[in-house]
Amino acid sequence: MYTNLIHGLTPRNSCFEVDLYFQGLESLYMFQKFCKLVLKLTGWKISGALPTEHQYVAIVGPHTSNWDFIIGVLARGALGAKVNFLGKHQLFIPPWGWFFKAIGGTPVDRRKSNNLVDGVVHLFQDNPKFSLALAPEGTRSPVKRWKTGFYHIASKANVPIVTVGLDFGSKTVLIANGIDTTDNMLQDMDKIIDFYRSIKGCHPKVIPDFIPGK
Repeated sequence: MYTNLIHGLTPRNSCFEVDLYFQGLESLYMFQKFCKLVLKLTGWKISGALPTEHQYVAIVGPHTSNWDFIIGVLARGALGAKVNFLGKHQLFIPPWGWFFKAIGGTPVDRRKSNNLVDGVVHLFQDNPKFSLALAPEGTRSPVKRWKTGFYHIASKANVPIVTVGLDFGSKTVLIANGIDTTDNMLQDMDKIIDFYRSIKGCHPKVIPDFIPGK
């Protein structure tokens, strides 16, 4: 495991870099323990597991409260997973911008009409360990249709979609098996959306049917 770490280090910097590496491992371990403890104390549990593959798109819902983000970060930490997320660019300005970047955030400026899907696909292509989590509803408010960017990202990047439900009724983070996209988007989306119909968010919210072609 440590061969690649030590290979190529010079005597001058090897001890320092190895020490930093193990400090990083210890910090991650402590953060994982902390997240597990907080979930336990608050009565939350995790059912299921993230894929063993490094690359996937995890969609989290239903999105009804700011607590969703907190529970999601705690669950990710408890699982010891490094999953990136996209956030409103306002989150990444001082004084808290450093924090959101440190936990895997990438700012998105919704005022610009750049091609976000292709941009994220390039992140998958450039980093074999890149994974992404996002909320397909895009807002805590009621919506008539889910955003489908996550689906097109997964399809173009050829990675599975992992449905993650935050069930506040049972205080359970539900993680289903990954879904590979097919040539039938309507069938895929129906399967994805059906997963969330029985999940109780922090606040009541109707899960809309998928309407293709919009």
